[in-house]
Amino acid sequence: MIAWQEDIFNNFIKLNRGFDLPNHSIVNGTYPVVASTSIKAFHEKYKIQPPCVVTGRSGSLGKVQYINQKSWPLNTTLYVKDFKGNNPKFVYFFLKIMHLENYNAGAGVPSLNQNHLHQLKIKIPQIEIQKKIAAILSAYDDLIENNNRRIAILEKMAEEIYKEWFVRMRFPEYEKAKFDRGIPVDWKVKKLERFCERVTDGTHDTPKPVSSGYYLVTGKNIKEGFVNFNNIYKISEQDHINISKRSGLVSGDILFSNIGTLGSMAIVDDTIEYSVKNVIIFKPKRKYQTQYLYYMLKEKFILEQLLLQSSGASQQFISLGVARGFKIFDAGENLIRKFNQLIHPIYTEKKVLNNQNNNLKQTRDRLLTRLISGKLSVEDLDIQFPKSMNEESDA
Repeated sequence: MIAWQEDIFNNFIKLNRGFDLPNHSIVNGTYPVVASTSIKAFHEKYKIQPPCVVTGRSGSLGKVQYINQKSWPLNTTLYVKDFKGNNPKFVYFFLKIMHLENYNAGAGVPSLNQNHLHQLKIKIPQIEIQKKIAAILSAYDDLIENNNRRIAILEKMAEEIYKEWFVRMRFPEYEKAKFDRGIPVDWKVKKLERFCERVTDGTHDTPKPVSSGYYLVTGKNIKEGFVNFNNIYKISEQDHINISKRSGLVSGDILFSNIGTLGSMAIVDDTIEYSVKNVIIFKPKRKYQTQYLYYMLKEKFILEQLLLQSSGASQQFISLGVARGFKIFDAGENLIRKFNQLIHPIYTEKKVLNNQNNNLKQTRDRLLTRLISGKLSVEDLDIQFPKSMNEESDA
């Protein structure tokens, strides 16, 4: 039997439009409400059984998601209604390399044109080969997800230490401190800019994208204190130089998204050179202040207070002027140094895990194209499949 066969997309899977669910109708529950790029919320009801493979239909095209639980795909998505005997995880990986954003039919708002897909010629392997390819690629995803969970736990630990010391005021030897209205009397109130050499920002323009160049980081590329460089916008060297003259990023700077994904934050690691857009940059005067400022700015209360002082008419944003003049407590050099000494190993461990993830993603993505195209053969590999993957084949 031929391992790989040519066919048309319409014989591969059947895509259906998602379901309407207005925001006011969402009732907090356990089932994911799947939007075009991510899980939007959790609802008390669901529409489809797992596994659920979803891609953006309107607005954001090309992003493919795999949801292994009962869920509600929204009407801005297309979900796989019929896998037609193909392995669902393989289908997910196959759609990822199709670049569905290229099948745009919208004149204004991007919209996926299914008519362009139906007769598209594709090459599909037998189900056993599909399962092998899915197992190899899923192993990388599992490692990445495990690291993400560990990063999230470490971040939660650091946040709790900050709250214990600087919100609940149970810092080392707090029993000996004198308080006035719940605040140590020797703490000073200072403008945020006084902690920094400079408070600045990146570009507000959108430079022309290039296929190979420097990364342009926005708030949506920031998560869990790090920048995600996968599938990110790239700009020319000259545009990067022009933006860098304003921002001058160095290791230890704090990135703070001030529009769109408000409050997303990262600490600059100078192993990769990049530019930023619509991001405020805090440059601490002393390295030991970085962790204190980072976790202070992560406080929900701080974000709410910043927004009260600076907000856009159509889209919320935090202005550079408000960020510079925002007043915070200076807990004193000794206490801030002790906090940094405690938190820095946690940050270092997070960075190691994040670097591992970056390497895993790069390797997975290189394998992805070669495996799905058939250029890298897996026919002779002896792979033991988990029970769940055999069940998926019957979806």
